[in-house]
Amino acid sequence: MKKWLSGWGNYPVIESKEDSFVFTDQLAPLIEDELPFIPRGNGRSYGDSSLGERTISTLKYDKILSFDTVNGVFECQPGITLSQVLEVIVPQGWFLPVTPGTKLITIGGAVGSNVHGKNHRKEGSFSKYIIDMDVRLASNAVVTCTASENADLFEATCGGMGLTGVVTRVKFRLKKINTSYIKQKQIKAENLDELLLLFEKYQDFSYTVAWIDCLKKGEQFGRSILTVGEHATLNELNDEQKKNPFQLPAKKMLNFPFNLPSWVLNTFTVRAFNFLYYTKNFKKEIDSVVLYDSFFYPLDAINNWNRMYGKNGFVQYQFVLPLEAKQGLVEILNRISDKGMGSFLTVLKALGKQESMISFCREGYTLALDFPLRSGVLEFLDELDEIVLKYGGRIYITKDARMKPGMLANYPELEKFKSIVKKYNPDGKIRSAQSDRLLLTDIK
Repeated sequence: MKKWLSGWGNYPVIESKEDSFVFTDQLAPLIEDELPFIPRGNGRSYGDSSLGERTISTLKYDKILSFDTVNGVFECQPGITLSQVLEVIVPQGWFLPVTPGTKLITIGGAVGSNVHGKNHRKEGSFSKYIIDMDVRLASNAVVTCTASENADLFEATCGGMGLTGVVTRVKFRLKKINTSYIKQKQIKAENLDELLLLFEKYQDFSYTVAWIDCLKKGEQFGRSILTVGEHATLNELNDEQKKNPFQLPAKKMLNFPFNLPSWVLNTFTVRAFNFLYYTKNFKKEIDSVVLYDSFFYPLDAINNWNRMYGKNGFVQYQFVLPLEAKQGLVEILNRISDKGMGSFLTVLKALGKQESMISFCREGYTLALDFPLRSGVLEFLDELDEIVLKYGGRIYITKDARMKPGMLANYPELEKFKSIVKKYNPDGKIRSAQSDRLLLTDIK
């Protein structure tokens, strides 16, 4: 069936033939179809990585295959979402070892993006916790791979954006927890210099993340709120929380009912939002104990929040710079402020060392920003690309909707990755709009 599809940014929008399957034996004929395809989960990657002439949806292939509640090992099909996994594992005293800022992605998507979270500096990316997985190749052969068995396929699949094949089974390790709550501390930083010092001061915390006012200039340039957290113990809960220490969040969500007019999002409204967000914390430090949902997934509480950026959509721009490249952060934030290209979401995280072949993560700081699609935005992002490259940084492929192939220059094992993709996908049968744009499936 043909339909118009997009990523979470609603840009670009592509007409695609969408197939789906429920049972394993239904997948083989879909792969044998003459049209090229790309696997697609819940469509929560921002750009065109899960878009193409044809998509194979995994959403109906979403069964739990096993759950070892004693040792914390979970095995499932790729179409199950993190939200569905959490509903099963949290009441048993387990949590995801790594989670991004939304629980509405699929496990297959977590593999394809090799997702990272607020704990990357200490605990790495999702691939670190995969025990083994099955990948159905373009040839229809099913290959089981691990970090040591068929290791090239494993490495190229983790973060490979679906280009090696369809992941059909994943077994991974979980993290033991004592409650479903997070003990968090929020600290206000008056400027970027103080923020970076706070990141170092609190580096022993499992989870760290900061919101930045991307438009403030002068002595308060880069003013921020750093949030750090740990999984709470039973003794850290209040009496009401102790009644149900593995409480699951309420499923009821607010809904953004329509696309906002494009004029609503402008420099003035971003400045007003930033002022209110920064000043809502009256104290320098605030300690609290909250359910995991509000700590890890605040935006998931609003269904269709992407509509706030209007019918033209938006692009999320996420890059990482080396630890020593603080000046690059300064240049980019100054460029954003000078151009008045403010972002409501401006999130800074500290990352640890690179772990996998095509991993976005490297030791340094990563900044993520949202830009509504309007005149001049794409050209402005090209300017930011030059700064990222100059300081040895990278753009996150999962969030990308527009960068040029040259922006992959600082992925050190890019050519090795492309050769493995060609080995397992020799005719480019598995390809996306993004992989064609970035020449990742160039078969010449």
